[in-house]
Amino acid sequence: MEIDDEGFRSGEEHPRRTAAPDNMRERVDAFDWTTTPLGPRANWPSELKIAVRQMLDSSFPKAVVWGKNLTTIHNDAFLSILGAKPDALGRSFADIWSEVWETIGPMVERAYAGIPTYIEDFPLTIERSGPEERAWFTFCYSPLRMADGSVTGMLDTVVETTGKMRAQAELALVNAELGHRLKNTLTLVQAIAGQTLRGAAEPEAMEAFSSRLAALAQAHDILLRQNWSAASFYQIVVASIEPHDALGQVAFDGPDLHIGSRAAVTLSLMLNELATNAIKYGALSRPTGKVALFWKIDAGELHLCWHETGGPKVSEPIRVGFGSRLIDMGLGGTSTVERRYEAEGLKFDVRVPWEELAN
Repeated sequence: MEIDDEGFRSGEEHPRRTAAPDNMRERVDAFDWTTTPLGPRANWPSELKIAVRQMLDSSFPKAVVWGKNLTTIHNDAFLSILGAKPDALGRSFADIWSEVWETIGPMVERAYAGIPTYIEDFPLTIERSGPEERAWFTFCYSPLRMADGSVTGMLDTVVETTGKMRAQAELALVNAELGHRLKNTLTLVQAIAGQTLRGAAEPEAMEAFSSRLAALAQAHDILLRQNWSAASFYQIVVASIEPHDALGQVAFDGPDLHIGSRAAVTLSLMLNELATNAIKYGALSRPTGKVALFWKIDAGELHLCWHETGGPKVSEPIRVGFGSRLIDMGLGGTSTVERRYEAEGLKFDVRVPWEELAN
């Protein structure tokens, strides 16, 4: 006794055909394929039968597109991608997505040429629920081959990412507003401090306060652009040094690393203090002075060096102020910090376990 494609014996009543189709497997079974270029289902090549069976078994949105007419067969999960579009079963893929065919048509051609396309968060303006809407999709168009290796169709595997992309856009707006308000707050703090301490604090102290506040704002700007998830070590270095290096006397070198928000703020404040001190007392106080700033990962630790040359003779400060304490904190509670006041200039080295910089 023969077994058909759906696993039933010939002559046996097909239980899925005793009621109106209510899912895509039943609809594919009941569809009159003689009205399409595919012809009777019994005459389909085994490769198409297998591809359709596997597609219908998947809970992931998928569609089989077959033949030169791009006849489409899709599963239940694909219905959410189609929305309120007219019934897509048995229709041309080009007809179903006519409004975006200029964009996706070349990708389909690539799949039929044997070249898959995978793309993430791809924006398309589609028509599926009345007016045009902007939607995003992550999808793969992969070739479907016959036994001899020739390509006769493609498999569209897709997930909609519209919700994620809209949430990210909203988050970017919130972050931009947060950044704007933070700048306003820091400006207000600076103004309040200036008014409150006028006449009570040395101008040098107010200058140091303003510089530290600016370094804090720069670090926050970078973190906001990264959604506070991580910051670029290199960007922090550049943002911290550029305001103090009008003559291009600081040369920095090292890999671009991703560090956490706390480490980013600490790094920015530390570099601001080093640069400020170099301008007042060290290599950056003379046009001939140079600073080599370099870093590397060594044995699970970040090793950062600030080496000055060409400046005036330096000596260890008699009074240890807040700036010196800030420098000596390094980049975390377990940092190892070494400051050496050598004849050619300050040598500052800090080591910190790499995992500590993730926070």
